[in-house]
Amino acid sequence: MTNERREPATTADERTMLEGWLDYHRQTLAWKCEGLTEAQLRTAAVEPSELSLMGLVRHMAEVERGWFRKVLAAEDAGPIYYTEEDPDGEFHLSESDTWEEAYATWQSEIETARRNAARFGLDDITEGKHRRTGERFNLRWLYTHMIEEYARHNGHADLLRERVDGATGD
Repeated sequence: MTNERREPATTADERTMLEGWLDYHRQTLAWKCEGLTEAQLRTAAVEPSELSLMGLVRHMAEVERGWFRKVLAAEDAGPIYYTEEDPDGEFHLSESDTWEEAYATWQSEIETARRNAARFGLDDITEGKHRRTGERFNLRWLYTHMIEEYARHNGHADLLRERVDGATGD
């Protein structure tokens, strides 16, 4: 695995630092998937888990969409992979699901997230609300939450990658 991640500057302002760490964790997940075959990206950790690297990328596309489109910008953006009948649909891969589509969708959601976030200050309150709790958040909270979300799932990605081909790394 080649490591092209960039840690944020140690003396950056708060917004630059938060955006930098979020991008660092986005890059980490991409790095963990780099160089694998379609079959390897679909490989689940251990039974009965269906967790795979492709499933994690699809999940993060949903997370990016949920926080930066639905909550932050109050966009009426429906789910990508899940349904009411299958709330974990992003992890349930079918034969027709491809890495190319999953990666492109994830990257598209990241670009939309960046555009939407650029319209807000760190203390600005979201235009939308959390779908279950009805809460509103400031952008600072969203960035912090997304860093946590990626960091947690990157731990899963570490284990999945090691299981697939033995590669490890920070």
